[in-house]
Amino acid sequence: MKLSTKGQYGLRALLDMAIYQNEGPVTLNNIAERQGISEGYLEQLMMPLKRAGIVKSIRGAHGGYLLTKDPKNVTVGEIIRVLEGPIAPVACVDEENPEACVRSSFCATRIVWAKVRDSISGVLDSFSLEDLVQESKKHGDAENMYFI
Repeated sequence: MKLSTKGQYGLRALLDMAIYQNEGPVTLNNIAERQGISEGYLEQLMMPLKRAGIVKSIRGAHGGYLLTKDPKNVTVGEIIRVLEGPIAPVACVDEENPEACVRSSFCATRIVWAKVRDSISGVLDSFSLEDLVQESKKHGDAENMYFI
């Protein structure tokens, strides 16, 4: 399973917002400059995050985006699910529609895919944005930090 740039860049953008949240709304231009991500692509990423209630936009000269919740209450798993969809290596163990597989009652391999899904979900749900903010502080100057 490989995450697309939507998940990677979306997480980077929200981590950037969490780091700078005490300075007020964060502009996409600032995130784009700090993270090396296209401002246009960031606009596309913010739409589903806004619909999901993770971020809100503030209009005006001093506008930008803000997290709607404290960073300790936003998990990496929540962000990835909004941007990438359900965390499932194969469709038959989709978190949102597990009954979609007609073979589920007799499939011997389903247990493997379910364990993979549960393991990935467990890791992603165990980290909050605040955990990543604290991790970024261990690595030095946040202003000059790029996240993978």
